[in-house]
Amino acid sequence: MAYDVKSVLNRSSDTLVQDAIGAVSLGVMLVVGLYLPGLL
Repeated sequence: MAYDVKSVLNRSSDTLVQDAIGAVSLGVMLVVGLYLPGLL
């Protein structure tokens, strides 16, 4: 299991930061979308 995680991280190290930024932005959009009706 640890070997698999290490190999995935080694293969995707180029796009890992971009993927993390994308995941965070999707989470932010979800939270804003859920709170927006209550703010208006």
